[in-house]
Amino acid sequence: MPTLPSGALRDVVRAPARVLSTGGAQVDPADPEVIRLAADLLATQAVSPGCVGLAAQQVGVAWRVFSVDVSGHPKTRTGHGAFVLCNAVVLEASRWERGREGCMSVPDLTGDVKRARRLVVSGQLPMTGETVTISTDAFEAVALQHEIDHTDGALFLDRVAGAHALHARQTYL
Repeated sequence: MPTLPSGALRDVVRAPARVLSTGGAQVDPADPEVIRLAADLLATQAVSPGCVGLAAQQVGVAWRVFSVDVSGHPKTRTGHGAFVLCNAVVLEASRWERGREGCMSVPDLTGDVKRARRLVVSGQLPMTGETVTISTDAFEAVALQHEIDHTDGALFLDRVAGAHALHARQTYL
């Protein structure tokens, strides 16, 4: 992936902010504003404890751009390091399982969500616009689906089976 400029920290928007339910516009990955947003997403994610992904909607921008980095997370089997994708789409999804998810935009709740554990995604890299295909599994697959949902204007709350599948977030000291 091309080296992005240093990013600025952005405030994370919380539900029920309207932008979180707004589908993102397709972007030109070479646009300087998209490149700046990509760098800002990585910078904000890096300083946010436990954060493994961050979408443009979560910083108030309705674009199809998100960052992911599952490095070091105990549930990671396959990881591609820190990266940003623009205009990403799921090409293949299989091995569906239910698992617990949380979100920085919904800080007080987690939920049980059924997601594919094998995934193939296509998207464009910021700066170059190069189209890449990412094949992954397990936790990174879940993170990618979660962030693509954000770019579609959906939260994990939209995917839980009902109130019985919502849980108060645990706080660990």
